[in-house]
Amino acid sequence: MSNRANHQGVIAIASAASYADEEQILAGITTDSLLVLLDGVEDPHNLGAIIRTAECAGATAVIIPERRAAHVTEVVAKTSAGATEYLPIALVTNLARFIEQLKQRNVWVVGVEQSGEMPYTQYDYAGAVALVLGGEGQGLHRLVRDRCDVIVSIPMRGRIGSLNVSVAAGVVLFEALRQRSAPKRVASPG
Repeated sequence: MSNRANHQGVIAIASAASYADEEQILAGITTDSLLVLLDGVEDPHNLGAIIRTAECAGATAVIIPERRAAHVTEVVAKTSAGATEYLPIALVTNLARFIEQLKQRNVWVVGVEQSGEMPYTQYDYAGAVALVLGGEGQGLHRLVRDRCDVIVSIPMRGRIGSLNVSVAAGVVLFEALRQRSAPKRVASPG
């Protein structure tokens, strides 16, 4: 049944992936929502790793486009270590239009790209935020990039110019989590 895949001693038969409804995701937006939007991530291992990391960081949902992107498969589910069962994942027809709908709901849209305007650590991730990460090689599509409120970057010190998209997602997601979890400073009296 495993077609010679590494089954680790267990095989289960499950139904096909079920996706969250786009309208339910939009209706569920709160002031502390943290969404991950993927613009053309095609490698199923990257998608699975991002879903796992997003779930671990407390993200609200992952949004992927219907076309030119990996979808949830058994490889994605396995790579996510089961996170596909806990984190809502929605397919959208048009990612740029979905971003516009998020902005109408007061969600700040933060693109992550090598040529970003500011280092990712300088952005304030408080409130409802959608992180947008581009696909392997191409990055963010122009229409998607143009709809972002800000583009942040991860400074590189080595000779390689960029991180794997799943690693970049982890870096920025956990910075957002760090900021959101930090105790609020109270001004001292006097």
